[in-house]
Amino acid sequence: MVVGAFPMAKLLYLGIRQISKPLANRMKEAARRSEFFKTYICLPPAQLYHWAEMRAKLRIMGLNTEAVKPLNEAAAVELGAELLGETTVFLVAGGCLVLEYWRQKMQQRRKEGEQRAAWGAVQGDVDHLELALEQLQAQVRAAAPLSALEELRAQMEDMRAQLCEPDSDAPSAPQMEPASQE
Repeated sequence: MVVGAFPMAKLLYLGIRQISKPLANRMKEAARRSEFFKTYICLPPAQLYHWAEMRAKLRIMGLNTEAVKPLNEAAAVELGAELLGETTVFLVAGGCLVLEYWRQKMQQRRKEGEQRAAWGAVQGDVDHLELALEQLQAQVRAAAPLSALEELRAQMEDMRAQLCEPDSDAPSAPQMEPASQE
């Protein structure tokens, strides 16, 4: 999945970059035209970037110079405008990432809420079944014990046997003797 996600992330970044480019270009034009924007917004970051870049390059080459010559104003304005444009693109992309992260968290919270609700419903059903089981157990305990039922069954068998047996005290019906044959 990571392999398939990389081109999508790159495509998404390019899309965000293309969307935010017009905003960055407007800011660059404003930086070139406005003296306030030029002086306080573009020049300080451009000079700081130039100073850090030159110090790093000189240290890599093994040179140690204390002072770095600042950029002229036109180059600094151009560099500051580019930095401002790239910062804008970066902030828009970062904002999109933050919004996507927030959306994912909200979706995860919603799913967890649904799971808690489902778990609560299952727990409620279990509680209801436990109550019903307790009621049934109480009814079984209140019912006649099994030995009493067996006793009643035995008495019924005795009565049935008495009713079905012929009376020994009653006179028996005369039996006919077969007629003799001559």
